[in-house]
Amino acid sequence: MLEELKEKVFQANLDLVKQGLVIYTWGNVSGIDREKGLVVIKPSGVSYEKMTAADMVVVDLESGKTVDGDLNPSSDTPTHLALYRAFPNIGGVVHTHSTYATSFAQAGRDIPNIGTTHADYFHREIPCTREMTKAEIEGEYELETGNVIVDEFLNIRQIEPDHTPGVLVRNHGPFSWGPTPDKAVYNAKVMEQCAQMAFIALSINPELTMSPHLIEKHYSRKHGPNAYYGQKK
Repeated sequence: MLEELKEKVFQANLDLVKQGLVIYTWGNVSGIDREKGLVVIKPSGVSYEKMTAADMVVVDLESGKTVDGDLNPSSDTPTHLALYRAFPNIGGVVHTHSTYATSFAQAGRDIPNIGTTHADYFHREIPCTREMTKAEIEGEYELETGNVIVDEFLNIRQIEPDHTPGVLVRNHGPFSWGPTPDKAVYNAKVMEQCAQMAFIALSINPELTMSPHLIEKHYSRKHGPNAYYGQKK
C-alpha cells in the first residue's frame, strides 16, 4: 500500500541524518496522500540504520488508526495529523531536535526574521508556541501539541502556514512542513541554519533589527506573484 510514498518518506527520514538534523531516533518525517486520506510516517523508536521503506507505517488521517504496517507509528503521529487536517496545502511534516532551533524552543523565543537568508524562506518570524497547560499535557499530549501549533498560526498570530513553514513548540523542539516530505526536510534544515545564525547575530548585537521592506523584497522575489529568482520552469 502506497509503496511510492513509503519510499519517499523513508528517504526523507534518512535525509534527516544526512543533514545533521537528528541523532539516534530523535526525529520523524511523514507524507500524505490527500486523495486517499492516508499518512505514511516513520515507525516509533526504530534506528535509521536498520529502518527500511517497508517499515513505514500507514495511518488514517481522520481516525489515526494504522491501516498498513507491522510496527507502531511514531509517537508524534497525532501532532502530524493535526497539522495535515488544519493546513490543507502541506504534503509533508518533519519533527527534529536539531540543536539551535531546539535551543530557541527551550528558551521560549521566536527565531526572529533578521536576515535575508531567513526572509528568503520564511515570511515571518518562526514562532514559538505558548506554554501548554496541565490539562493539555496530561490529556492527549501529542494531539494537543498539534492543536497548540495550529492555534498559534491560525488564531493567535494569524500566520499563513504556507509562507512560514515552521514552528517551535515551547520547551520541546521544531516542526516544519512543505508540499512534499523532502521539501519539509529542506525547510527543517533551513530553519536550523537560520536559528544558528540568529543565535550568533543576537550574541553580537542583541538590539539588531531588519527593515520590513527588505524582508518583503527577499520573500517576494522567490515566492511572490512576480518572483524572479532562479530559472524559468
